[in-house]
Amino acid sequence: MKREPARHPSGITTKVWWPWLKRFASAAFFMLVAWLLVTQARAIEWNEVLAALANYPVHTLLVAAALALLSLTLYSSFDLLGRHYTGHTLRARTVMRVTFISYVFNLNLGSLVGGVALRYRLYARLGLGAGVITRVMTLSMLANWIGYLLLAGVIFGFHAPALPPSWKIGSGGLQILGFVLLLLALLYLLLCAVLRQRSFMLWGHELNLPSLRLAALQLGMGAANWLIMSGIVFVLLQQKIAFPTVVSVLLVAAVAGVITHVPAGLGVLEAVFIALLSHQVPRHELLAALLAYRLIYYLTPLTLAAVLYLVAETRAKKSAPARRQVSAAADKELE
Repeated sequence: MKREPARHPSGITTKVWWPWLKRFASAAFFMLVAWLLVTQARAIEWNEVLAALANYPVHTLLVAAALALLSLTLYSSFDLLGRHYTGHTLRARTVMRVTFISYVFNLNLGSLVGGVALRYRLYARLGLGAGVITRVMTLSMLANWIGYLLLAGVIFGFHAPALPPSWKIGSGGLQILGFVLLLLALLYLLLCAVLRQRSFMLWGHELNLPSLRLAALQLGMGAANWLIMSGIVFVLLQQKIAFPTVVSVLLVAAVAGVITHVPAGLGVLEAVFIALLSHQVPRHELLAALLAYRLIYYLTPLTLAAVLYLVAETRAKKSAPARRQVSAAADKELE
């Protein structure tokens, strides 16, 4: 018998207010970020930003590009965890190519396009079923965000960023948040180690827990990728900001981008960095570093990912008639 949602004595369902609260919080946060963008953009001398970009040392750009290549290669191997877990037989380089394409599109166009829809499309055309794709994708995304929890827990808990002097918020609250995040990451490891029931429902979605060894790989790979991404910004800032501080600000900016649902976090990343670090580095130098970061880590890989995607679509169209003939022949044999 279907259960009705719990109701208050007034007769209003308890679940009605939650979606509206989330929408209000997201809208408020988006308006805050928009206000930061406008106020900060007015104070920036754009000629100085372009001059700083033009004067970047070549070796700095080469090191940043090498780190970007390392990060993209590492993230492209995330889906290999799902390949091992599900036992599907796609070749490793094929899996890494699909992951690279979806990740870069995710960075530039948002998770619904790159992280979900594109990955489903590419894997489905390679013959994987929806259930297998879901498990592969879940393990990959968990690696990213569980690694985030671990790194943010350590950084916020033991090296909270130095906030601007005008801010009234102390570091105590951020440290508490850090320890909570660290606890969540360790709890995930504990659940993977002790639970016998490996599959359960969470908020309407099926979650399949990996083994402890696989979970430890998820944490290590996810945290390492966030560190390498931070290293790119650190290098482009020419080591003028302490590395743990760069890591902490990038982690804050990543969450801000997710909350605001802005594709590629466009403007959000810059607003957070300028708000938190402009008291230590001139704004035009910060913005120049972040624009170089976007060019190296977002836009240049997007060109390659677009080419690879077009090649994959062309091959899929050419092989479609052959697949239909095989399917038709199999149907006739069954008749």
